[in-house]
Amino acid sequence: MPTLTEPKLIAGNANRPLAQAIARRMTLHRGMSVKLVDARVERFNDQEIFVEVFENVRGEDMFIIQPTSNPANDNLMELLIITDALKRSSAARITAVIPYFGYARQDRRTKARTPISAKLVANMMVQAGIERILTLDLHAAQIQGFFDIPVDNLYAAPIFALDLEHQFRGRLQDVAIVSPDVGGVARARELAKRVGASLAIVDKRREKVGEVAEMTVIGEVEGKICVIVDDICDTAGTLCKAAEVLIEAGATEVHSYITHGVLSGPAVERITGSVMKSLVITDSIEPTEAVRGAANIRIVPAAPLFAQAILNTWSGTSVSSLFDLETLVPIYEGLYPR
Repeated sequence: MPTLTEPKLIAGNANRPLAQAIARRMTLHRGMSVKLVDARVERFNDQEIFVEVFENVRGEDMFIIQPTSNPANDNLMELLIITDALKRSSAARITAVIPYFGYARQDRRTKARTPISAKLVANMMVQAGIERILTLDLHAAQIQGFFDIPVDNLYAAPIFALDLEHQFRGRLQDVAIVSPDVGGVARARELAKRVGASLAIVDKRREKVGEVAEMTVIGEVEGKICVIVDDICDTAGTLCKAAEVLIEAGATEVHSYITHGVLSGPAVERITGSVMKSLVITDSIEPTEAVRGAANIRIVPAAPLFAQAILNTWSGTSVSSLFDLETLVPIYEGLYPR
């Protein structure tokens, strides 16, 4: 088997701009050109997916960059078929870089006769030949246990902490980090600890699925700059309602930091018309033109984080070191100068 000299990247169609940005970042870190492996991932007329890799990958350490975002089923199948193509081409190791892990919200049985789809997806990935997973802010941490292979779950909190320190320099003492529900308290507490801010919770009660009947603020937000933190924003209904409740409770401003901007249906329209001053998301999911054009939506890049995580995985060094601001600051130095 040949010596593994460089990590090799290949991408599906789910988020090629992010894949290309990761390759550029790795070029910067390595001091040599890193490009996506030449391949075609396309569909036949009946929408069957076809993959052909044009470069030799025998004995290589391969990284497939492919979030399983909308359309989730198509992007998942692309990931599985690319994996099969690489496995049959004798790649030494196949790591799936999944910035957004689709089906993560189906991580348990909420009622009788329902699936645990996240576990099914995990089984499919392992059976296809994926040997390692690299992802960002899993909706539920226990999903890591669905895999019998290593899973590195990166966190957006350190990036958000850098952004908050930059955006609210001199005003951090007035910031309150807010969890939009009880289930997200651990995520909000982690960010609050990083920036030295207070913590509050918006407790919501649902009459039925998809409809919030009542919201109550737990904690002191009067006179505060409130920052709502969550992992996923889908239709933005709950998020915009939470922002209104915080303003009614005396908050001076409301901002939101969300890792994965699914932003489906009326989400962008709701956000632009809401009381929120800004929504900050990562580009784990490729932003639509509507998202890019929204005046109060801002995108922070995930490419620097993933580029370094891929290099650390390839070289056998610590990935968890990227959770520390001291490690992350140099990676994002151009964006957040100190």
